Amino acid sequence: MDNKKSSTTEWEQRYQQGQTGWDRGEISPNLTYWLENRGIQPCRILIPGCGNGYEVLYLAKKGFDVIAIDIAPTAVANLNKKLVENQLQAEVIQADFFHWNPEQEVDAIYEQTSLCALSPNLWAAYEQRLHQWLKPNGKLLAQFMQTGREGGPPFHCDISAMLDLFTTPRWKWGEERNTQTLHSGEKRERVYLLEKK
Repeated sequence: MDNKKSSTTEWEQRYQQGQTGWDRGEISPNLTYWLENRGIQPCRILIPGCGNGYEVLYLAKKGFDVIAIDIAPTAVANLNKKLVENQLQAEVIQADFFHWNPEQEVDAIYEQTSLCALSPNLWAAYEQRLHQWLKPNGKLLAQFMQTGREGGPPFHCDISAMLDLFTTPRWKWGEERNTQTLHSGEKRERVYLLEKK
């Protein structure tokens, strides 16, 4: 079985068995923070690893042109059903984002749960995808998971490691945003706005 099929099966089983501890059942307060503090305004935005898509629905309602991608068929089906029920529009794609590209570069990416779900040996390849998907000066709304422990998922996204991963020749870092949002119990996220150079 190739890596794509095995990864699809793994995440699909989690959805079918209800093993989705990362799913808070509503949008992340960090997204509200970005909108209230004008970190982002309506534009063409990509949400990789969208899951059940609460943020997709919210942004579509706010007038964003949303592209959502997830590897798990159940997550994509759940989101498509909710879009129809709420009479909202978004482009929802079931695919492995390591083998996918948008038709055109996007203005912004909302990154919350994909990086920390990936094994660290895939982080460099994922950074390459994020950089490739964005327009020049495009925004990466990044929430770096802080678990303070070995292993995962979710994996600990140490900020020193993130600075090495999202290097300054390729990315412009803004100051850390203090949102005080907890995720999945005591784990929290360190929040930054990066721009593609």
